[in-house]
Amino acid sequence: MSDSGKTSDLLAQLPKGRGPAPVHLWNPAFCGDIDMRIARDGTWYYQGSPIGRKPMVQMFSNIIRRDGDDYFLVTPVEKVGIQVDDAPFVAISLSVSGAGERQILSLVTHVDDQVEIGPQHPLRVETDPVTLEPAPYVLVRANLEALLHRNVFYQLVDLAVSAELDGQRWLGVWSHGVFFPIGPEP
Repeated sequence: MSDSGKTSDLLAQLPKGRGPAPVHLWNPAFCGDIDMRIARDGTWYYQGSPIGRKPMVQMFSNIIRRDGDDYFLVTPVEKVGIQVDDAPFVAISLSVSGAGERQILSLVTHVDDQVEIGPQHPLRVETDPVTLEPAPYVLVRANLEALLHRNVFYQLVDLAVSAELDGQRWLGVWSHGVFFPIGPEP
């Protein structure tokens, strides 16, 4: 079956409701890979062309699943592999309510998922060992993360405070009563 045929079949199987489908409950047969890729900036591509319709991207984003290091689009009867350059989602906006340890940091992704950083949606920052460039991520759902857009990360850095963790001083942010380290204090 061609990539176009696989995609048409996949579209016909999608649940009609809004929001993420219960892909963690589905265990269909693997039907191969399709030529779909999510770039680091959150752009979805099909057969090398960007998918320009946001509702289509949102629909696909509701059936994505990560198993180990591999990403799939999953329906009750079909599972197809896709390529993800970094993370499947990008956090594009930040809002803050409260202050100090009671502060709540809320993020919105490019597909309109909304999450509050906290125990259910932890923030982590990976640092490239060569360039020392930070890459901040937040868990969106079931081992699927969003990379924080650079401007959102800068907003977090502006909110950073100092705290001690395991005998070392860190800069980080509070959300839902949890301190999330961004990097060692200079």
